[in-house]
Amino acid sequence: MATFLFAGASSAMAVQTAQLLKEQGHRVIGLSTKDDNGKYNSWHKTESYSFGSFPAIDEVIDGVAYFPGTINLKPFNRISKQDFENDYAVSALGAAAFVQAYLPNLKKSEAASVVFISTVAVQTGMPFHASVSMAKGALEGLTRSLAAEFAPKIRVNCIAPSLTDTPLAEKLLGSAEKAEAARNRNPLKIVGNPADIANAAAFLLTDTSRWITGQVLAVDGGMNKLRLL
Repeated sequence: MATFLFAGASSAMAVQTAQLLKEQGHRVIGLSTKDDNGKYNSWHKTESYSFGSFPAIDEVIDGVAYFPGTINLKPFNRISKQDFENDYAVSALGAAAFVQAYLPNLKKSEAASVVFISTVAVQTGMPFHASVSMAKGALEGLTRSLAAEFAPKIRVNCIAPSLTDTPLAEKLLGSAEKAEAARNRNPLKIVGNPADIANAAAFLLTDTSRWITGQVLAVDGGMNKLRLL
């Protein structure tokens, strides 16, 4: 039995991943700015995902996953300095602060793993994604840097989804017309769901992916590579 710690534990992706890992016999600790949702073996609440804000946890942690993110889509000329700074703080700085806070716990594990969540928009240019792509691009750079620095003891990987049906994406999928348009843009004609991300996250967190590190795994229906005529 392994022990995992999730930041952003109230998100749909995190909850689905926790459920899958618990079904496999593992323990999952939730960490969130929100109240305990009852989906985890234990829960810690934090005021923010910033440096110095994370609670101390006195046990071995075999894997961490950082789920917080933003979907802040605007024309470039309407993105404010505050928008850029907020997206970067949540997606990139928060991830760095989280891993740094629990690195001593990870080092006590025999085979630890770190998983981040990026976006297909980093590798595939998309309009109105400038701020989100900048922030998540930094996260992908962090993934590769930490994978090199922490090898061979700790593996570090990242998942890059396309549009996924979660509460965070409600504005983009909030009508039948929007959902149909999103499906039609995808090579597999599918909008992802939290289970699609959970399957990938559980794979990367556990020893079934023991020979994988420094990778950005596209879970996106082919959006980052395929163009169908």
